[in-house]
Amino acid sequence: MIDAAIDRQSAAAIVFGGSRGIGAAIAQQLADDGFAVALTYLGNADKAEAVSNSIRTGGGRAIAVRADSRDPAEVRHAVEAASRELGPLDVVVVNAGALRIAPLRTFPREDFDLLVDINIRGVFLAIQASMQVLRDGGRIITIGSNGAVRAGSPEGGVYAMTKAAVASLVQSLALELAPRGITVNNVQPGPIETDMTAGMIAGLVNRIPLRRIGKPCEIAALVSYLASSDAGYMTGANLTIDGGMVL
Repeated sequence: MIDAAIDRQSAAAIVFGGSRGIGAAIAQQLADDGFAVALTYLGNADKAEAVSNSIRTGGGRAIAVRADSRDPAEVRHAVEAASRELGPLDVVVVNAGALRIAPLRTFPREDFDLLVDINIRGVFLAIQASMQVLRDGGRIITIGSNGAVRAGSPEGGVYAMTKAAVASLVQSLALELAPRGITVNNVQPGPIETDMTAGMIAGLVNRIPLRRIGKPCEIAALVSYLASSDAGYMTGANLTIDGGMVL
């Protein structure tokens, strides 16, 4: 029987899309928990370095690796760099994502391709590459959306579709990796204070029963739990954290 306990003091994690917002909060939280952390970025090198420098300043180990989540070679390179510098991976967090909203009748095909490439294909590529160096008893955690549970707006259908695909993938992958003691879970946030929601917050608050927007640190706290040995019996779960929006 595989021991699912993770020794955080000698453990390593990779956060795909860890340069800002939710991803940066997750990277910092995992570092605070004792993980050595690799984080990927695409166009925010300064922010990625700021996150990794903050972790190192606090006494942790961190590297930032540029990787386009749509490119299999760059994703593999990021995983190889993480395992080479930090050791075999114990936790994989797939946070990289894109948001485009428009009515379906006018939805640009290039935006459709972008969402599918990053939100679905990118998740697949990140997990497939990471599985090769993920230790038995490890954790895979994806960051989805509460849109997978219920459409938040009539213009968010394509985005919600991509997040529903991730929720489905997590359930089947949990069965595939169970023999190795690897858990696979999906966090589904509602509106969170990030660059992605800038300019949208005022119109969202009244739709949230708790009457406030979530904070990146609240998502990071849930990821921290899922990465712990305390969550070793939870797998294939889609965990919605949205202030009650989908109730």
